[in-house]
Amino acid sequence: MTDFHYATDADGIATITWEVPGKSMNVMSLEGFAELEACIDRALADPAVRGVIITSGKKDFAGGMDLNIIARMKDEAGDNPAQGLFDGIMRIHGILRKIERAGMDPKTLKGGKPIAAALPGTAAGIGLEIPLACHRIFAADNPKAKIGLPEILVGIFPGAGGTTRLVRKLGAMAAAPFLLEGKMDAPSRMKAAGVIDEVVPPDELLARAKDWVLSAKDADLVKPWDRKDYRMPGGAPYHPAGFMTFVGANAMVMGRTMGVYPAAKALLSAVYEGALVDFDTALRIEARWFVNVLINPSSGAMIRSLFLNKEALEKGANRPAVPDQSVRKLGVLGAGMMGAGIAYVAASAGIEVVLIDATAEAAERGKAHSEGLLDKGMKRGKVTAERKAEVLGRITPTTDYALLAGADLIVEAVFEDPAVKAEVTARAEAVTGEDCIFATNTSTLPISDLAKASTRPDRFIGIHFFSPVDRMMLVEIIRGRETGERAVARALDFVRQIRKTPIVVNDARFFYANRCIIPYINEGIRMVREGVAPALVENAARLVGMPVGPLQLVDETSIDLGVRIAKATKAALGEAYPDDAVDEVLFWMADQGRLGRKAKAGFYAYDETGERLGLWEGLAQRYPRAAEQPALAEVQHRLLLAQVLEAVRAFEDGVLTDIREGDVGAILGWGFAPWSGGPFGWLDILGAARAVELAEGLAARHGARFAPPRLLREIAARGETFYGRFGEGRKAAA
Repeated sequence: MTDFHYATDADGIATITWEVPGKSMNVMSLEGFAELEACIDRALADPAVRGVIITSGKKDFAGGMDLNIIARMKDEAGDNPAQGLFDGIMRIHGILRKIERAGMDPKTLKGGKPIAAALPGTAAGIGLEIPLACHRIFAADNPKAKIGLPEILVGIFPGAGGTTRLVRKLGAMAAAPFLLEGKMDAPSRMKAAGVIDEVVPPDELLARAKDWVLSAKDADLVKPWDRKDYRMPGGAPYHPAGFMTFVGANAMVMGRTMGVYPAAKALLSAVYEGALVDFDTALRIEARWFVNVLINPSSGAMIRSLFLNKEALEKGANRPAVPDQSVRKLGVLGAGMMGAGIAYVAASAGIEVVLIDATAEAAERGKAHSEGLLDKGMKRGKVTAERKAEVLGRITPTTDYALLAGADLIVEAVFEDPAVKAEVTARAEAVTGEDCIFATNTSTLPISDLAKASTRPDRFIGIHFFSPVDRMMLVEIIRGRETGERAVARALDFVRQIRKTPIVVNDARFFYANRCIIPYINEGIRMVREGVAPALVENAARLVGMPVGPLQLVDETSIDLGVRIAKATKAALGEAYPDDAVDEVLFWMADQGRLGRKAKAGFYAYDETGERLGLWEGLAQRYPRAAEQPALAEVQHRLLLAQVLEAVRAFEDGVLTDIREGDVGAILGWGFAPWSGGPFGWLDILGAARAVELAEGLAARHGARFAPPRLLREIAARGETFYGRFGEGRKAAA
């Protein structure tokens, strides 16, 4: 099969069309690079060819690199993977440099053939790096298209010349949002930013590119950085302005990443060092730093979890083999923040929504939530008036359960009270057909117990959204004891429709996400009671890659919620309840009226607008700081292992059935140190034997909650890794 097709016309224009067979979007492979180079060589060698257009036969240009080829490069390099990767990357640089120089004389910079890129839609990663090597970039005025370099989001950085070219084109400061944040934007905005050259009507894309190719002069082909008088926009590092740019960039990167993301530091090094030398040397420097990142186990773990595993789950890796269960009509019971958010994402995905609450006013407020989000989108230029009307037109706010007739799926998002949930379950099932699936959005109540209120327990399931629904990408699907395969399939298909990432877990107290989050919060609170400085607890968490510390997290989720969960858990566990020390702090805070951010008083102090001012001084008065503080690593290991050991137990217990879901769910659900690839990725980087050693030490010093689970000990004893034994969805032994 061929990825690139070559054709010439009567005017001497060679069109190279990228069209990978069997894929909805083009992705680059090693074979694809070889084909692209062959096409370029053919065009440059043919005297009848006056110029080249590189375009796509699909609606989009390209989705990026096939990240599996990185693993291939490592494997094929044998005992010297770094050298193999470097040689492979430099071959790619050679191909793109060949496009850039286009046969011109290296001394006079004349005689080259103009090469234009014509992008019909989205161009990401290598899909932009190839155009950046071309002499002019044309993009169709496609409102759905996104252009950019998102590599940093999966733990690498643009390593096929994109980093070096964009910095030389825009300057380090202007290039930073695209390189360090992975910012993707519409063609018109990317033209305004100077990333691409022209935005044209879709039906004129190839014609406009051809007109430019036919009229291009020698000077139009020479990149600024190949000219002797080139000066970097904004100044090079040794220029006063450029020096300040790099000082600021270093501070910004360290502030945002806390130094735990190797790709960000490597990217900044490649930019800084590359700016001090000529372009071709800069490409070698970029390749060297890119290989440095690829060799780091963090990048492999991030690629695996945030790209390969996430994509596999979204495509239905664990979906039951039943026919399509797409949702056309959705009922949402409860129009509070959670229900309103669910209604919004469903309506935005083209699903008809009936939004029910006890009063018409409450239901209308729920719909108004969607209107508010759409209005914000309009202010940012992301939503049109037509789009707003279309989405709102799909939401019907009401008190009338009869309007649920014909619904494919009901999602209940009422108050966390089993009696209330039972009542709305019965009312909804009375007016819906046998084919309708009923889902509860509970975050704590056992699904199997709630299913007792249903006359169709095989069609009853948990769908746990995270707040805010419109921004959080994870959805936790929970099987009850009697949940059937079709209910699971419909929940998965629904989550796919609303463009979120699902994980499927079995029913147990707190499911998976909360089961791991609560020990993290509790360990932080427990340390405060012991006299560990709250600032040390919070900063230790951030310095190991957690997005927020445990004290800030409990403030955000509310302290009174923590109290309710603690009371319910203690009632269920009785004498086995392990967290009395945590409750002492939590209950005291609640008694002080410090219920978290919503009350503008919690572990943190807040101003009148709800902005954090710093940790609350009264905490130190109640729980004085110990004279001797623990080492930073001790605090970090307590916070991480509190979560990781619980993830292993969840897998061991069969609550979690796929470690891929465990890692993706941890990163997307509560932000578990993304640099690590998730709890199981972290264990594989650390090594199971070292994890057991750390856990045993913590257990001896702090209690049995840190005792290594049987499965972790077994992995360590055998010298195995979790992904080596359980990758690709392989199950844990009973």
